[in-house]
Amino acid sequence: MVGKQVFPHVLRHSTAMRLLRAGVDITVIALWLGHESVATTQVYIHADLELKERALARTAPINVTPGRYQPTDTIIEFLNNL
Repeated sequence: MVGKQVFPHVLRHSTAMRLLRAGVDITVIALWLGHESVATTQVYIHADLELKERALARTAPINVTPGRYQPTDTIIEFLNNL
């Protein structure tokens, strides 16, 4: 971390994200951060892609192998030509 500037907001954000990933309820994180409203803390939920992926994985049908969609070269070519 030599040469980097660490501001209080960065520490708060990093801590909030770690708490969220550890399964701590968003209302507890909001209280811990001193947010007036839980709505202010919602930004952490929207910022956490890992949390979104875990939520989506729980909605996959039983007979489908979980994983990310990989488009074919034909689809990529079509999209590039749009």
